[in-house]
Amino acid sequence: MQTISTFVQVASFAGALFILIGYAGEQFGWMSARRPVYNVVNAVGSVILGIIALRPFQLGFVILEFAWAAISLYALARCFRAKPAA
Repeated sequence: MQTISTFVQVASFAGALFILIGYAGEQFGWMSARRPVYNVVNAVGSVILGIIALRPFQLGFVILEFAWAAISLYALARCFRAKPAA
C-alpha cells in the first residue's frame, strides 16, 4: 500500500479548493467566467492537481487537469487581449 505524503494531501486540497472557489464563485455570481480572477483560480488549481496526477501516473486525471489548465490559460489570455475601439 502506498502512503500519500502530507505535502501531497495539502497540495491536492489546495488545488481542489482553487477550482471549487472558481466554480462556486461563478455559480453564486461572485465571479464571472469572463474575468481574469476566475481563470486564474481555475488554472492554478488544475495545474496543482495535474502535477499531483503525474505520480503515480493517472492518464485520465492528467489529461483532464492539464486540458483544464490550458483552457483556463487561453481564457485568461483572452481577458487581456486589447479590445477594438468602438
